[in-house]
Amino acid sequence: MVLVRWFDACPRRGDPGHGDFYEWLLHKCHDAMQMDSVMSVNENKRLRGRPRAFALDAAVEVGQHLFHEHGYEKVSVAALTEAIGITPPSFYAAFGSKTAFFKDALQRYAATVVPLDRFLIAGNAPLPALADMLRAAAHAYAVHPQRRGCLILEHAKTVTTDWGLAAAQIAGENREKVQAFLTEAGIETPGRIADYVATTMLGLSAAAREGWDEARLLAVAETAKIALDNSRLH
Repeated sequence: MVLVRWFDACPRRGDPGHGDFYEWLLHKCHDAMQMDSVMSVNENKRLRGRPRAFALDAAVEVGQHLFHEHGYEKVSVAALTEAIGITPPSFYAAFGSKTAFFKDALQRYAATVVPLDRFLIAGNAPLPALADMLRAAAHAYAVHPQRRGCLILEHAKTVTTDWGLAAAQIAGENREKVQAFLTEAGIETPGRIADYVATTMLGLSAAAREGWDEARLLAVAETAKIALDNSRLH
């Protein structure tokens, strides 16, 4: 530590050629060492008081909101560490890289904002399940003025980057979940219906980014429900 090196460089009492100034400096060195020790103990107590998993999830949530509001490219590691309240070395030690951290943020978003597993429950009727999912998406995409649209779908448009590919992979997995649900429900054309639902959600996200309000997005979701009903989705 810097303080340790500074303390080692301080003159010791009794060294020849040192007067009152060096006595004062030595005293300050000891004070600084004691203060640093107290701060280290307090920091360790704080860290022990909060489970690591909880702290990591809270950090990912902060990053998720920043990425959603500004986009991956406009969020620097410096901005992330400042918002989270950690140093860059601690950030890299915990998450590996900005891209790896972004992937964690994508996974958290998928599991918490419009979690498909909440709607695609085996045995549930397909039409109400998909209609509820579309309504939930319409609400989620418009509820936060600074975080409009879908974090995953909007970043999936940039598939020439590692972070874009990560988003596109999750978007693809979500579509496959819809198709698997429809297949298990005995729907004759599960792939076609899954494509329609995925396209509708992509459109809802894009419209939300353009500024459409929640009522307008919900109206689109209701229209999509009618279309699904007309496709004999029961």
